[in-house]
Amino acid sequence: MQTPPSSPRDLRVADGLTLRRPRVEDARAHAELMGHAGVQPWLLQTPYPSELQWQERFGKAPDTSSGELVLLAFDGDRLVGSAGLHPVGPQARRRHAMMLGIGVHPDAHGRGVGSALMDALVRHADDWLGLQRIELTVFVDNLRAIRLYERFGFEHEGRLRGFALREGRYVDAFTMARLHPRPPVMERSEG
Repeated sequence: MQTPPSSPRDLRVADGLTLRRPRVEDARAHAELMGHAGVQPWLLQTPYPSELQWQERFGKAPDTSSGELVLLAFDGDRLVGSAGLHPVGPQARRRHAMMLGIGVHPDAHGRGVGSALMDALVRHADDWLGLQRIELTVFVDNLRAIRLYERFGFEHEGRLRGFALREGRYVDAFTMARLHPRPPVMERSEG
């Protein structure tokens, strides 16, 4: 299914769908995605996201030592999704875990965008970072997202009551996590 990347930074995952790291020139489209009425309420973002904030963030060299990875999904030239793996904090004893966040434009729902982003992040976590744990929170009424996470091996760990304010009401969220299904092992040489 995967075809060779069109450049070292781009991965074509389906007809017309490409994943890549963000660039400064993506800031406007990303701010629009994060502020979209069908995306923003499901995230912990506030309305009216700043294009400048995303320009600054995307203009910095990625901190590859942290393992953080942000990917954008494009349908042709149109940004239709964004996802990332982010350090859970600076504590040395939590380096085995990262947080996952994802947002997909409603027009792209059901077209494999979320699955492509999740697959890329999970493979990165398993095969290149050796993470033991990927964590996330999801609003309890975001059934589409919950089904996606479950398909990728995430399990419910708890319910956070009144987790976040959304449109004037406190909404509960589930905590979910995925443990590495085949933790890395050291190959032993004979002799």
